[in-house]
Amino acid sequence: MSRYQKSKAISVKIATTKVIKALEDKLTQFKKDYSAQEALEKKFEKEQEAYRKALIEYALANAKLATNFRTSYRSWNKVLNIDFDISVDESKLPKEPVRNYNVIGSHEYSETVTEIENAVRILKMTDEEVVSTSTYNAIARYL
Repeated sequence: MSRYQKSKAISVKIATTKVIKALEDKLTQFKKDYSAQEALEKKFEKEQEAYRKALIEYALANAKLATNFRTSYRSWNKVLNIDFDISVDESKLPKEPVRNYNVIGSHEYSETVTEIENAVRILKMTDEEVVSTSTYNAIARYL
């Protein structure tokens, strides 16, 4: 038996009204997520800034334990770069914030909204009671 067996096609019949409803719900949720993204991004940036400050405090408090100390002075802009390594106790290290949302670019947003709206319009014009598998496959990525 081959490790890479060809999967069998799934043939289902889904009511057109259910697909339209699911697409409309997804479109509403997608627009809501996009509008909330700005506030979530600002909150995440504040958390990142607090994390950076906590890392600086941790590094300065433990600078005496530094190994592999390196410096580089740039006279043209009068900047001294200091780089060193510190062995850390992970339980004492500040916790890095995590994005718990997807970042949606403006181009991706407008393209996705247009495609979902077009799919809904086309499905509303059909007289078919069920959506074919090929049609469902074309719109499944939005559901």
